[in-house]
Amino acid sequence: MTAMEKPVYVDEKLQEVKQSGRLEYRSRALPTWCPGCGYFSIVEGVTAALNGMAIPQQEAVVLSGIGCASRFPFFVSTYGFHTLHGRVLPVATGVKVANDKLTVVAIGGDGDGFAIGGGHLPHAAKRNVDMTYLLFDNGIYGLTKGQTSPTSAYGFRTSTTPYENPDQPLNPVLMVLSYGASWVGQAYAGHPDHLRQMIAAAIQHRGFSYLHILSPCVTFDKTSKTYVNLGMQVRDLPEEHDVTNLMSAMHHASRTSRPLLGLFYRDLRPTLGDNLDGLVAKAGGDK
Repeated sequence: MTAMEKPVYVDEKLQEVKQSGRLEYRSRALPTWCPGCGYFSIVEGVTAALNGMAIPQQEAVVLSGIGCASRFPFFVSTYGFHTLHGRVLPVATGVKVANDKLTVVAIGGDGDGFAIGGGHLPHAAKRNVDMTYLLFDNGIYGLTKGQTSPTSAYGFRTSTTPYENPDQPLNPVLMVLSYGASWVGQAYAGHPDHLRQMIAAAIQHRGFSYLHILSPCVTFDKTSKTYVNLGMQVRDLPEEHDVTNLMSAMHHASRTSRPLLGLFYRDLRPTLGDNLDGLVAKAGGDK
């Protein structure tokens, strides 16, 4: 395998996965999320993707910040790191720089990624760190019992907005596109097969891949991002969409009333690791 190649995802291998392989990537710790939480299908998607790409457990690292998504590393049998609130991307960058051969998957929620950790995302994207960032968006702070988050819907009633949320939600996909991420997609926890394929495609991309995953909070959100509402709203990106056209990607990302699923944008350019290797070569050449 050359430096420019990454493991290829093989969908047909899922038959083997269903029989025995998936358990190789699942730890003995049982997920502690609320029954019905969309995060369960994300665990299945990640483990199936790792199996389909035949990535050895010792060559994969899953990191997280704080929030409902933060316990994710405990539920997969890979190297893992439970970092500080909002700091998953700097730590993941350090892991990748230290060992470029590792497959690095960072996990975060809408609060972790776009509130306290919002300042780190632009830099990871523009540097094109060769890692995958899976952002679980349930539009609420579920771990702390249901407060508004950066992506909470306008008019949403919570314990911190008893007279309705007066703020417009952020548009994470549009923001990440503007930051210069080289791979940007969106999936929905209620469509597990498509979710699995998108996770695999994100991991396979060489560069900074960002997958925004819409996921209902069944405990604290009974009116906004529910399975019923999201199921009626989500649509696939148009078949004619050109994933290499940034302006087209941003146009589709701005259509927030009906979230679009699929790959918005893909760009192949040197990674942070490539640029660091170049600096080493230049430094050596000056001697």
